[in-house]
Amino acid sequence: MTTGVRRRMGVEERRQQLIGVALDLFSHRSPDDVSIDEIAAAAGISRPLVYHYFPGKLSLYEAALQRAADDLAERFVEPREGPLGARLLRVMGRFLDFVDGHGPGFSALMRGGPAVGSSTTNALIDSVRQAAYVQILTHLDITDPPARLELVVRSWISLAESTALIWLDGRRIPRAELERQLVHDFAALAAVSAAYDDEMAAILRRIVAEEPPDGPFAELVTRLIGLAPQEQSS
Repeated sequence: MTTGVRRRMGVEERRQQLIGVALDLFSHRSPDDVSIDEIAAAAGISRPLVYHYFPGKLSLYEAALQRAADDLAERFVEPREGPLGARLLRVMGRFLDFVDGHGPGFSALMRGGPAVGSSTTNALIDSVRQAAYVQILTHLDITDPPARLELVVRSWISLAESTALIWLDGRRIPRAELERQLVHDFAALAAVSAAYDDEMAAILRRIVAEEPPDGPFAELVTRLIGLAPQEQSS
């Protein structure tokens, strides 16, 4: 009979394990409800050993948030191939994959969790939003956005964030529908801005010109036309 020998982890390897364990626990319950004892038990180590790698729960929480923030930011990375509507739809699919799988963790990241107002948490949240903003501009092939486009993109990112937080409370809208609605929201914000600004109008015309008849933007137009009153034939 052979006896298994537990492999001793290096310092960085153990730190990464603890971050992963904490993130998993925070993803299923509010970070306020997760104790150091639970994290230690899930990692298979003692409570004092957790404190050997992290001075307290807050520092471990912030490290877990950093990993979550990095993961979430990567969800907005998409090859610049094909029409914009389809690309945004894939991005929203990955975004809601994260939201769906890390419900309490996503809420903690966006709302600050037990570290509300800390400079570290605020910086993490801002980094995710900025990464998303840069990626959307990359999709639009624009490096120096006019003021109205910046307003549209940043407003849409905030809308996606708040929509996801509301959706988590009961998930009352089918996820696939929500993904398409968020893409339509981007088109709608751009269209309203284009009605007031020539630069935005030119950007929107370029986007629409590259969209296929069966793309999500064309679908939005069809749905809006369907809302118009129909003339009564005499």
